[in-house]
Amino acid sequence: MSSSPLIEKTVILAKHDCLQRGLVGELIGRFEQRGFRLAAMKMALPTAELLGQHYADDKEWKISVGVKTIKVMAEKGIKMTETAEQIGDRIRAWNMAGLQGGPIIAMIFEGFHAIEVGRKIVGATEPRAAVPGSFRGDYSTESYEIGDTHQRVIRNMVHASGNKEQADREIKIWFKPEEIHNWDRKDWGVMHK
Repeated sequence: MSSSPLIEKTVILAKHDCLQRGLVGELIGRFEQRGFRLAAMKMALPTAELLGQHYADDKEWKISVGVKTIKVMAEKGIKMTETAEQIGDRIRAWNMAGLQGGPIIAMIFEGFHAIEVGRKIVGATEPRAAVPGSFRGDYSTESYEIGDTHQRVIRNMVHASGNKEQADREIKIWFKPEEIHNWDRKDWGVMHK
């Protein structure tokens, strides 16, 4: 096994809309084709407590998301009446509700640049903006406009850790240490040494 500091672990959640459409195997395949090793996987029905940890009640994050939303809406000629933090609270609540709709598959993939490349594999958060060839770009046309119209989070089928700190935090939320496996994938030595 390689112990290179460039090998990262990333959390990938196949959301219930991915399961309902029978696309979990396709999602796993895309990571395996890139040479990533599946280190952990389980099905879970997320509780409110677990989702409260995953979508932490972080004031800085809420304001950041709210500011982006206000900007996007202003570009469309829509003036928001909520504060940035209120918008962030609403989006956090929608995110949590979106993962409570059914079982999910939680996974850890590892390999060189797993976080950055994993985000490219799944595609832009808004599927309408995701490029063809990415998972979301190939399987969805969902948009923020659809989510706003229906007062819900966008259905984008998958969550991928955004950075190392987030991945490390999410690994601890979704998996116990004994559920993470270090095994010898036969092509690992070719791709990760």
